[in-house]
Order: sequence, then C-alpha cells, then structure tokens
Amino acid sequence: MRYWEIEFQEIIEIPFRVLLYNLSIMRKIILLLLMAQALFAQTPATPKLEAPERHEFVITNFKSESGVVLPEAHVVYGTYGHLNAARDNAILLPSHYMAKLTGYEWLMGPGKALDPEKLFLVTTELFGNGSSSSPNNTPEPFHGPRFPVMTIRDNVEAVHRLLTEDLKVTHLKAVIGFSMGAQQAFQWAVSYPDFMDRAVATSGTAKTYGHGIVRLEGEIAAITADEKFKGGDYTEEPQTGINAFGMVWGAWLYSPQWWRDELWRTNTKPGTTFEDVVDRFRTRFISGADANNLILQMRTWEKHDVGTTPGFNGDEKKALGSIKAPFLYMPSMTDQYFPVGDARYEAQFMHTVSLLPIPSLWGHPAGAAADPADANFLNENIAKFLAGEPVAAEKVVPAS
Repeated sequence: MRYWEIEFQEIIEIPFRVLLYNLSIMRKIILLLLMAQALFAQTPATPKLEAPERHEFVITNFKSESGVVLPEAHVVYGTYGHLNAARDNAILLPSHYMAKLTGYEWLMGPGKALDPEKLFLVTTELFGNGSSSSPNNTPEPFHGPRFPVMTIRDNVEAVHRLLTEDLKVTHLKAVIGFSMGAQQAFQWAVSYPDFMDRAVATSGTAKTYGHGIVRLEGEIAAITADEKFKGGDYTEEPQTGINAFGMVWGAWLYSPQWWRDELWRTNTKPGTTFEDVVDRFRTRFISGADANNLILQMRTWEKHDVGTTPGFNGDEKKALGSIKAPFLYMPSMTDQYFPVGDARYEAQFMHTVSLLPIPSLWGHPAGAAADPADANFLNENIAKFLAGEPVAAEKVVPAS
C-alpha cells in the first residue's frame, strides 16, 4: 500500500506510544537543526578568490633586443583586487614557462601572503605562451619559426610600459616570480632598481648557466627531431617530438628521491600507477601546446643573463651587486633546473639578499607550492618578508 492510500481510520489505530516516540525523535531533530543553523551563522564562509580580470596591452613597433621590430606586440595580463587611489598597492607576478594568468593563486587569498582585498595583483603572460604575442598567433613575416627570440629583458621592458602607460603605476610594492618569473624578478631588480620596494624569486636564478642550457637544448632537440617539425613550418603539430620533449622535461622536473619515494602518489587518484604518471608526461604534459611556442620560451630561458644588461658588460656579479631592493631568494633544495648551488653562488654578490632555500623533495615545482608543506613555507615566509619581518635565512658570506 502506498503512503497516500492510508485511510484516516488506519492512522488513529497506530499505538499511542509510537506516536509519542516519533514526536520525541522529531523534537530532537528540530533541536539539532536549530543548533546547526546557529553554529553556521556564527562561522562566516571563507571568501572565494575571484577570477582575474583579463586585459591585453598592445605596443606598436616594439623593438626586441635582437633588433627585430614587431608591428604589434600583445601582452596579456590579469588583475586581482583594486588599485587604490594612491596607486601604491600593486604587486607584479610575472609568469613562468608557458603559464597563464592564474599561475600564482597559491599565494593569493585569505590566510595567504597576498590578499586581493588589500592589494592590486598584476599577473603577466610571457611572450611565446600562445596568448601574448607568440610564434603561433603572429602574422607573417613573423609567424612560426620567424618570430624573434624574445629575452627576459624584452618581457620586462614590455611589462614596464604596460604598468606605466596602461595602469599608470610607477612604483610596485614587490615583484614576485617563480622559475622564469624569478628570472624576471632579478631583471626587474637590475633594470629598474628603484621601481619596487621588495623582490622575491623562487626556483629561479639571475642567469642561465651551462648546465641549464644543455638541458634545454636536449628538450628542443626532442621536438625538432620529429620529421613533421619541418624546420618549424609544420602543417600539423609534431606530436611525437612534443611527447619526447615531455619525457625529457619530466626527468628533470622532480628530485630523484621524489621518484624513489613515489611521492607522485600524494596528489594522484587512488589506483594511479607509475606507468600512468610516465604516460602523462609523454602525452599530456602541456596539452595543446604549439611546438614553436615551446621552443621560443626555451630560447628566452637560455638567453637570460642579468650581466648582459646595458652597463654591466656581461658581468653578472656586478649586476647582482647593483640590486638595491631587499631580495628574498628562495631556491628549492632539490631543484635540478636551477640548482641550489647556483643560488648560493649568486647570493654572495648581492648586498640586500635573504637566502632561504625551500626544504622540499619536490624539485623545481617546490617554488610554486607543489606540495602543501611547500605552500605553507612559501606563504609564511613571503608574508613575513613583505611585512618587513626577518626570515630564517642562510648566512651568506659576501664574495671578496
């Protein structure tokens, strides 16, 4: 019998004690619901981080360091929060390899180092990432392999114009960068030493040394060895080469102990196998990436050297010594892209440095909060540094 078919007379025949019992249960349920409502009313929900506003800044006749002039150079950037009336609450977060606008959200939000409710956060996208001017989206005569190699300084110069011309920002509270973003943080501190109050670099150095160039050349060789590459004038993506590139990249990305301890299990779904992890690097490492874009940004990475900034005659030591802003230098202890030894070498020439290695087994991605412990370490220490508080930095012995 369905519940709506029960007749009234059948209901009144239910034993009275059952009714009393049910009423008692209902009173308890109502009481619990009221208590829960009161509890939730006292506990405000954690504010959700708003998506960035996307913008595009166009520079006409942009002259690159190579001497090539692009009729139009497009720089895609995003903003979080609001610029205050004094225009002095801006922080710049320049992107890393092939990254988009949201690449620094591990630093943003309530309880993190950067609060968009108080700060104006600007995230920029490097030339060559497929959104800003890149080999795949620039018309001839600069399409594909004919797109000029952009340097880190080219990117810094374009963003300096973006800030001063488009946003009317003439001073930053800080520049904070990871990986190729760290390269930009160093270049900002050398090219525009008075433009920021502070600078932070995680998992990145002021110069790309020989070891890094050889690694990058191996990854470029993996792409260009594909017969479909055709010198960059391909009609379909050289996917075999891109897959090989992903495998080479993956071999260097994490530390050997990360692989030995199978730490990939900590952020993969149950049942994931080692073979699944390897296959992801082979087939889905940077999904949808254009081969010429991948190569262009690796060339940008290779050419980075603050010593070649005009006025320093190729001397990275002199360039590093020119940095005025307090500089928090956070290499990963297990980074194979930017080894901690390179960071310690550079720190000895810097007068304002706080060298604070990240104690992590996660290799290069430790500098972008790959693991929750890394995220806590980065947010805690970057927040202290920005507030002018001391951090537990390594002792750096200045070069004689």
